[in-house]
Amino acid sequence: MSVRVRYAPSPTGLQHIGSLRTALFNYFFARSQGGTFILRVEDTDQTRFDPRALQDIYDTFDWIGIHWDEGPDVGGEYGPYIQSERFDLYKEHALRLVEEGKAYKCFCSAERLEKLREEQSKQKGGHQGYDRHCRNLSSTDVASKEAAGEPYVIRFKIPLEGETVISDRVLGETRRKHKDINPDPVLLKTDGFPTYHLANVVDDHHMGITHILRAQEWVSSAALHVLLYKAFGWEVPEFVHLPMVMGKDGSKLSKRHGSTSVIDFRNQGYLPEALVNYVTMVGWGYDESTEFFSIQDLERVFSDGKINKAPGVFDYKKLQWYNSQYIARTDENRLVDLCLPYLVDEGFITRDARGDVPSDQLELLQSVMPLAKERMKLLSDIPSVAGFLFRDFTLNGAGDLVQKKQNPEDTKKILEQIRDDFTTIADLDEEGFHDYFQNLAESLETGMGKVMMPLRIAITGSRATPPMADSIRLMGREKALSRLETAIGLL
Repeated sequence: MSVRVRYAPSPTGLQHIGSLRTALFNYFFARSQGGTFILRVEDTDQTRFDPRALQDIYDTFDWIGIHWDEGPDVGGEYGPYIQSERFDLYKEHALRLVEEGKAYKCFCSAERLEKLREEQSKQKGGHQGYDRHCRNLSSTDVASKEAAGEPYVIRFKIPLEGETVISDRVLGETRRKHKDINPDPVLLKTDGFPTYHLANVVDDHHMGITHILRAQEWVSSAALHVLLYKAFGWEVPEFVHLPMVMGKDGSKLSKRHGSTSVIDFRNQGYLPEALVNYVTMVGWGYDESTEFFSIQDLERVFSDGKINKAPGVFDYKKLQWYNSQYIARTDENRLVDLCLPYLVDEGFITRDARGDVPSDQLELLQSVMPLAKERMKLLSDIPSVAGFLFRDFTLNGAGDLVQKKQNPEDTKKILEQIRDDFTTIADLDEEGFHDYFQNLAESLETGMGKVMMPLRIAITGSRATPPMADSIRLMGREKALSRLETAIGLL
């Protein structure tokens, strides 16, 4: 059997980390099995459809470098791949179930259904859901109501007795009693739009989907979907329900934990390869020790047998660590291109009328990049790490220079000593620089940080910059000495 899987997002909002994880699992499973990965856009909810969300789907996967074999933009023999272009197919199948006595036309008004919900909400533990009022209407009654132009939906007949067995490659075999399934759910709405359940099952069958990899939140719908497959006489695809993506507090990942949309992570300065690597590890693991995988690695080694049953925890600090490791390994020329927009946006580097960056500023950025990348967790860190080379800064006051458990007089004495020795210091390499400050700290009976940090802040305005000897070399000793004098003046 040739594996065929699909990622089927609804274009109602930006791509979420949980949705990305579902897409990645589908993609890597398909590639590892030599199968086909499909994009299907589920836009049947036209009231919430957002064209910007649809574009975000394309932009997200273009950015991370993952592409589908079939989809709206590339075509394929099972198209169209946008559900709103397949309505005739859904109507045909809904009517087929009606003709076979497996579904029925329901003429209940919205007012009746609302009254029913209100009455049921007052009952504690009583029957909930649709009361099957129209399930046994005679053909004469149905014809009469249709002739009168009464609107109707098509509802699926859930068996009144028995249970449905669901086989899952992650969760194993589960059973759902029919009495516990939402009574007779709607398949086709009055406006002719299909519900998710009908469109999903019809499309998966007609697109030849062999494995359904989706979040565990859809487990509750699995029994209904199995019943629909059987009602049509179709083979049921294999289910692979994926563990939920949770925050560290044990609740479902949401905005209150931090950023959740992929574009937010992109704008913050995460590399796509770091995000792909980390997100794939949330709920999946190759072994007990391997942490770093390229896309090509995951295409080769991914296995659904290593998907966890338990929820995966999304750790923002761990993701930052992954990103810092990827930044440190990334080619400096690529990093220059990626970091440049952050420096431009914050005014550290200016473009000319043609949009070009002055060559001297570009060369300076290229020079500092091998040093800066070792101190960056995000691409957006570049202004704080290297911005001091491109623009002067203003300290808020002497308090910025004084370290914890240090007083202004001691800080001033340290900086004055460094100023007096500056001609010698500026010519030292990093090792010599370290030795000088170690000796200075010992002579003042204080720690290295107490002498190094005031200097770092004085000439860079930041606590996270490249090594001081290199920083002074890159900015030039005159500028460094001038900033040092300014800091002493503040003290």
